[in-house]
Amino acid sequence: MALQSELEFKFAHLLINNAVDAAFCLGANWQFLYVNDATCRMTEYSREELLSMALYDIDLDFSLHNWTEKKLQEAVTLKTRYRAKGGRIFLVEISLNFLEYQGRNCSYAFVRDKSHEIIELSAQKWINELRDANEQLQQQVSELKQREIELETSLSLLSSTLESTAIGIVTINFEGDILSVNQKFLDMWQIPKSLFRSQKCPQCKAFFENKIKHPETFNRLIWEISSQSDIESYDIIELNDGRIFANYSQPQWLKGKITGRVWSVWDITESKQAEAALRLNEARFRTLAETTDASTILIQGTRICYVNPAVEMLTGYTTAELLTGFDIRQLIKSRKNRLLGKLKEATNFEYQEINILTKNGTERWLACAVAKLDGTLDFQGQQVEMIAGIDITDYKNAESELNSALEQAKQLGDLRARFLSMVCHQLRNPLNVVSFSNDLLKRYVDKQTEQTIEPLLEQIQTSIEQLSQMLDEILFYAKAETTRLKFEPESIELVKLCNSLVAQMQMSNLQNTINFACQNKRVQAYLDKKILEIIIKNLLDNAIKYSAFGGIINLTLSCNKKQVFFQVKDQGIGIPLVDQQRIFEPFYRGSNVDSIPGTGLGLAIVKSLVDLHNGQITIESEVGLGTTFSVMLPLSIQNFHRSEL
Repeated sequence: MALQSELEFKFAHLLINNAVDAAFCLGANWQFLYVNDATCRMTEYSREELLSMALYDIDLDFSLHNWTEKKLQEAVTLKTRYRAKGGRIFLVEISLNFLEYQGRNCSYAFVRDKSHEIIELSAQKWINELRDANEQLQQQVSELKQREIELETSLSLLSSTLESTAIGIVTINFEGDILSVNQKFLDMWQIPKSLFRSQKCPQCKAFFENKIKHPETFNRLIWEISSQSDIESYDIIELNDGRIFANYSQPQWLKGKITGRVWSVWDITESKQAEAALRLNEARFRTLAETTDASTILIQGTRICYVNPAVEMLTGYTTAELLTGFDIRQLIKSRKNRLLGKLKEATNFEYQEINILTKNGTERWLACAVAKLDGTLDFQGQQVEMIAGIDITDYKNAESELNSALEQAKQLGDLRARFLSMVCHQLRNPLNVVSFSNDLLKRYVDKQTEQTIEPLLEQIQTSIEQLSQMLDEILFYAKAETTRLKFEPESIELVKLCNSLVAQMQMSNLQNTINFACQNKRVQAYLDKKILEIIIKNLLDNAIKYSAFGGIINLTLSCNKKQVFFQVKDQGIGIPLVDQQRIFEPFYRGSNVDSIPGTGLGLAIVKSLVDLHNGQITIESEVGLGTTFSVMLPLSIQNFHRSEL
């Protein structure tokens, strides 16, 4: 019986040691009690070494398995990573069983090498890297939102400017809603807060009609204008209480459509009173004109025959200077007629915006009532032109600033839309490739050979590199635009640098021929080497990208004592004339690029870096024939040797 037991033990020992899979027994403290030959081969340790070690000495993920939570007698199968004696890390699948023998807790395990499954961990790593890239994009989106907030602050400042003007302004849409109004407008019309709180035009319309002497004319000029009308008009409004307002109405445009009217009103009661006084006689005219704040000028031909004190304050010229051989064309820079509302009391007047040039060279804008006085005033029986105006320079500046801010807002919106559209488009293809390849790896990992898997991995790597390059360009451009890119010039030999760059570009691009030419053997210059390399590489990359297979690209270097010139010429698709003016804008691409991939940042980066060198870049291109980019950089040549003919 003892002989049979001994024989069975020998057979068991022989079978375990000749097994392909590693097998071992562990004590309660995870010390190795027994290991077979396969375990030694797998871990590269001898049996004596392993029997002096514990499982956690080779299991890198030992602390992650929560062994203390495993129940006794419970069979466990899991994957983990082992480290061999030589440092190699590999994936294994371990089946572990717990048992109690002679009052001691022990366990035995069978282990199978699963190194080929490590690809799953690599794929997960790439996915994590893509997730990090997405977080960076989210941060950039946050920065764009911050710029929006800054723009809103700017618009708020413009709104404060409009509130400080002496002109009443209101914006009304064709649905009957008051979109905006300043306090001056409310004060001029003495509109009750309870009425304006509704911001509905029908109630306000009745209020205005009760205030005006001729409501039917007012309605025709203000309320009954069609939404299709782009008419601009100046009108006179006479109130029941005797006040007289000048009214300027213009369409409000939004995305190329008229959505309402902007109505500007200012009090010209004093000017109107001065006008009435002038009709009586010249003496009374002078008396009243001297006391009004409105600038009043009487003109015969090109000669000024009267100005009031307000004109002196406005123009900086004295009365004597204006009345002694002064040509009115020296003062009035331009005039613009406005449509006159044909009210009965204003049939002899027309209204104009007049731009004047003051004595100190500044420009001012006046809203003027202009009339031809024939026989009303005695100026040797000749016809006199009267101009009575108030200064609207603040209003015109505010209007210009508002239009500029709105244009900036539109450009920012367009830029943001192009940016997001471009980023989403560029990210989608690489991500789809990663996702599709990863699915194939998971499905066929146990069936396919390494030769089948390798092309999929290359696709994943290529897509990630494309995404990484795009993000690098965006970050680099942002750094250049915010002047965080340091300019560090050094002495460099340009001919050697260009030869090296051309050799690198030619090795990575075998479909096109890149030629370099320079009349000089050496050109020593004081420039930033890193930035110069980026300029030349980007221009060559651009030429390669838009050239057909077999196309020739020429890089030319020339210089004089003060400047160095680089020229990159290709025979590619060319750039349409309409696109050439904007080709250096970030994210802008030519209209004929079709499906050629790109971010629209390469030339914008080149322009920023050339500006950093205080240089210039120009473009010559013709569709279908090719494009030439010329770069001029100022330099300091230390050694300059002309080549021998």
